[in-house]
Amino acid sequence: MGLFFHACKRLRFATVIALQRLFSMFPNGLPGAGLLLLRLVCGVLTIAGAARTIIAAPYLQTVVLSVIAFGASLLLLAGLWTPIAGICVSVFEAWAAVSRFTGIEDAVLLATLGAALAALGPGAHSIDARLYGRKRIEIQND
Repeated sequence: MGLFFHACKRLRFATVIALQRLFSMFPNGLPGAGLLLLRLVCGVLTIAGAARTIIAAPYLQTVVLSVIAFGASLLLLAGLWTPIAGICVSVFEAWAAVSRFTGIEDAVLLATLGAALAALGPGAHSIDARLYGRKRIEIQND
């Protein structure tokens, strides 16, 4: 039992270190507000497109991909697992751009936003920053 607990603790530590290494910092101030705005715009527009596709989709594959995009957009809005959510949004929107012949501008823009958010990170106003962000430890001398 002790070995299992030690392995789980080590895995959790590795996950935290991996996400901290993925983003060197979670910017605050104007850059953090800008990332929050990008997340909100990308998430809301992708949710609207995915909901529209789920309602009108004739094929099961389209519905499944739209449900995944809907879930990824919710994660993007919350700022949780931002790299994974950004990649999922990018894949969904790239698929949407390739599968239609007209009106691909919005899909290309949202795919680019998703890729940029996956690369830049969520910013300080996110669940990722609360869970995996840098912690300040103050040591008091007695």
